[in-house]
Amino acid sequence: MLDRLRTKADETAIPVVVGDMATARAPGEYTLVYLVYNTIANLLTQAEQVACFRNAARHLGPGGRFVIELWVPELRRLPPGQEATVWNSEPGYIGLDTYDVLRQYVVSHHFTFDESGRRARLDRTPHRYIWPAELDLMAQLAGFGLESRHADWTGSAFTAESRSHVSVYRLPEPGARTP
Repeated sequence: MLDRLRTKADETAIPVVVGDMATARAPGEYTLVYLVYNTIANLLTQAEQVACFRNAARHLGPGGRFVIELWVPELRRLPPGQEATVWNSEPGYIGLDTYDVLRQYVVSHHFTFDESGRRARLDRTPHRYIWPAELDLMAQLAGFGLESRHADWTGSAFTAESRSHVSVYRLPEPGARTP
């Protein structure tokens, strides 16, 4: 990914820092930090996820925003005793998630089949899922307030049926009162 970025942008215009999103420090102060496409779920403990919020806050000036795009776990689709849901099935591909509900841990399994359908490749990715209310508390611990939440990037209303959300957290401005 870094090589691809370097072909598109000058590193003096976009500083590149390689490191853990919960601890790495980039030079400067910013107005926006964002984690899209479920990135925060790659941190596998609650402590790491809280550290990520705090790290985002360290990089932002007053009034700065932290935007997170995240899926909502489909646990309502899990009958009692079942540990997996299929979230995508199409020719040549099956995607399913296995859940450990006690640890809020999910492993996504990606089965890709060759054209004959006899050979498959399996890739797995572990995640720690976060409920929106828990995400809000993590934000509060880092000094943020929730500014808005939508179901998607088009601004659709976030409801109990939403499968994802885009949450915008904001640091207070100097002299602003917090609720």
